[in-house]
Amino acid sequence: MKTKLWVGVILLVFALYIFMSFTQAVRFMSTGEPIAIAMGVAVFVIPALGVWILIREVLFGLRTEKMGKTLAELGELPEDLPRMPSGRFIREAADADFPRHKEDVEANPESWKSWYRLALAYDASGDRKRARSSMRTAVNFFVADNKASAASNK
Repeated sequence: MKTKLWVGVILLVFALYIFMSFTQAVRFMSTGEPIAIAMGVAVFVIPALGVWILIREVLFGLRTEKMGKTLAELGELPEDLPRMPSGRFIREAADADFPRHKEDVEANPESWKSWYRLALAYDASGDRKRARSSMRTAVNFFVADNKASAASNK
């Protein structure tokens, strides 16, 4: 809940920033001066790119949360690994558990569930870049599965 509150605060501050940026962009572009118009376009494009990135990341977070809840309801989340007092996973245990999830993905390459568990295994092993990439793959398969289910229900 604390994380969602912070995300809400950040979104509110970002919305204020976007509003102010777009207002300034309009002011620049309304001057009629070529340099000011170019600056106005830049002031407009950069925050627009930020909005696209923000929407993409929020959707990513919402989808990963939904996938995690789905796996938890089905009892298909991997068992919790031992942790250090700091809360981090014990690296040796995470590394020992990793091959099982990699083999699962190799056996089921189009399963969002397998990719989700692999992402968790990468994260537990400390490889954040591959964890995020695997989670994006899981999200893509999850969205595709949901679209296919919706189409078959029509």
